[in-house]
Amino acid sequence: MKIAAIIVAAGRGTRAGGTLPKQWQMLRGQSVISHTFNALRPYVDEICVVLRPDDQERWEATGLTAAHVVYGGATRDASVRAGLDALAAQAPDRVLIHDAARPLVSGAIIQAVISALDTSRAAAPALTVTDALWTGENGLVNGTQNRDGLFRAQTPQGFHFSEIYQAHKDLTSPAADDVAVARAAGLDVAIIKGEERNLKITTKDDFEIANNMLGFDMDVRCGNGYDVHRFGDGDHVWLCGIKVPHGRSLQGHSDADVGMHAVTDAIYGALGMGDIGQHFPPTDPQWKGAQSHIFLRHAVALAEDNGYKVSNVDCTLVCEYPKIGPHQPAMKTALAAIMGIGADRISVKATTSERLGFTGREEGIAAIATATLVKS
Repeated sequence: MKIAAIIVAAGRGTRAGGTLPKQWQMLRGQSVISHTFNALRPYVDEICVVLRPDDQERWEATGLTAAHVVYGGATRDASVRAGLDALAAQAPDRVLIHDAARPLVSGAIIQAVISALDTSRAAAPALTVTDALWTGENGLVNGTQNRDGLFRAQTPQGFHFSEIYQAHKDLTSPAADDVAVARAAGLDVAIIKGEERNLKITTKDDFEIANNMLGFDMDVRCGNGYDVHRFGDGDHVWLCGIKVPHGRSLQGHSDADVGMHAVTDAIYGALGMGDIGQHFPPTDPQWKGAQSHIFLRHAVALAEDNGYKVSNVDCTLVCEYPKIGPHQPAMKTALAAIMGIGADRISVKATTSERLGFTGREEGIAAIATATLVKS
């Protein structure tokens, strides 16, 4: 069984705005017609694209290859007839006729229409009308319309090729779509359940809806950071941007904020750009005693320069003392202010090592952090 598809793309679509007809405007980096073509291609044996003559170069610029590229007529049915004429020599068993401006058609709908032709002479997707329907005049509602039995038509509309071809040959007046042509020829058309996603781009707002339905091509990266600092003389420690009173201080080239260092390295790691030591070498005297927020701000700025935003951070401090719990809210607030994200996207927690190892012997503090970056 041979299945063909006709993509009707000869309209102007002026209601969508822009300098190009809607089928040639961009949607997530591809033209609308490219999305449509690629949606149909896996399910059919050949595709015929119906264009306006002055769109030939635009079609060639897509890099897509169709079995037939033909020029349409002044009306939709004339354009479809041109496509049917082009396919006649191959005499496919079935044909799907689809609007170029429906780029989000799913494989499920396409397959459902094809399958329905096993038992039906024609089939098309549609959605039941669920909203109240009004009639109006001069900007005012002047009545209501019963919505029972009403459907919103979609494409692709599927037919046995020989029957719809003959129906178009016999057509004597313009038709709204190919279902109307089929019905005028006495063909029963089965209704297949459509999908809201299968919208027809008509206005500028529809582009925004279609973009949202396609979703963002998100680039998500995760990085881990680990740092350790030993205790020395002092009366406080810096942890995640907060000065915490303690009988000893952490030792390091900078302020030795082990938590903030781990978070910073997690961001560098997600970017694939090394660690603090590479960006702020401990051999460089200018960083002696530096506050660690300098390093973290640099990592966040580097992420933003590369198109990423910090989505969330999780930091675990490993120590017996000082106790972290009372300072957690302030630590989250401090980190949030530096990174420019909500405190609800930051976790700071603590654990002991059950008196094992250097942290268990209270010789120092370790920190482990994970950062997630998102680019869209």
